[in-house]
Amino acid sequence: MNAPLAPPAPNTKPIEHGGNLDAARKAYPDAPLPWIDLSTGINPKPWPRPRLSRLAWERLPEPAALTQLQAAAARYYAVSDPGQIVAGPGTQALIQWLAELFPGPRIGILGFTYGEYAHVWAAKGADVCVVDTPDDLHGFDLVIVVNPNNPDGRRLDAAQVSRLCLQNALVLVDEAFIEMSDGVESSAGLLRAGTRNLVVLRSFGKTFGLAGLRLGFALADGAIAARLRTKLGPWAVSGPAIELGVAAFEAQPWLARARVERSRDARRLDRVLQASGFEIVGGTALFRLAASPRAMDWHVKLARAGILSRAYVQRPDWLRFGLPGNGAAWRRLEAELRGGKP
Repeated sequence: MNAPLAPPAPNTKPIEHGGNLDAARKAYPDAPLPWIDLSTGINPKPWPRPRLSRLAWERLPEPAALTQLQAAAARYYAVSDPGQIVAGPGTQALIQWLAELFPGPRIGILGFTYGEYAHVWAAKGADVCVVDTPDDLHGFDLVIVVNPNNPDGRRLDAAQVSRLCLQNALVLVDEAFIEMSDGVESSAGLLRAGTRNLVVLRSFGKTFGLAGLRLGFALADGAIAARLRTKLGPWAVSGPAIELGVAAFEAQPWLARARVERSRDARRLDRVLQASGFEIVGGTALFRLAASPRAMDWHVKLARAGILSRAYVQRPDWLRFGLPGNGAAWRRLEAELRGGKP
């Protein structure tokens, strides 16, 4: 299984995902506060959400409200038919349900990538094959690619995804980080062109900096979308998530500014890391992947200073860094990196 894990600190279990500050606090109880969490790829400058209506909290969501969210998402993601949109409580939940609907038996994953895919489908009893190149993905019941890839930012163009659809029964493309990545074409265009064996996942929380809201979307052919909605059942998306989602999809000026600002921040982070001897491997505008022969030592040094990075057991020379969210966080990171090798 190709699941990226953080290295275990003494007397602790491995941290399997970014954002696990509870485990970091236990592993490094003397670290200065507040912790700076750079282990995730979430926009550190959230969309300034409006005040929610009382009904969003007090009533079960009406079907018409969910239909409104699907229509807003269809416009935002450039999908011609709102019936091709499925809203769910985060893309991770959608991944779990897709594994129920399409368990295999033969699953091909373009690695090295987000480890939950291999984990979830292996738990369903699938024969999971993680490959290194798109050319190795043919003849599978389901192919999974993350585009741009997490953690290295690898990109596939629409022609490559189209070929995968011709060579495999079903293709799942995870576009969680595409909105903050220049030069990556969404596979949603293939759905508009009539491709039927394609599912595209889009993250709301990462782009808008509202990961705790738990809102995500699957874009798929109408028949697949209907099956997934049936599997999710009624009220899978909360009233607050529906209301905020509809409003956010109209926030185009904010999103355009956020793309420019996060790209600028990513370039700044590259310079900071390179000045401390890291080699930039890749990433997106929301996270950077850097390499160093002493990456694990850096991970521990930063954690002792209350700065959590993302490390990988399978690639001990890699660290992934999210973006600092304010001037104080930037200064602390820069000071620790300038302070000398661990």
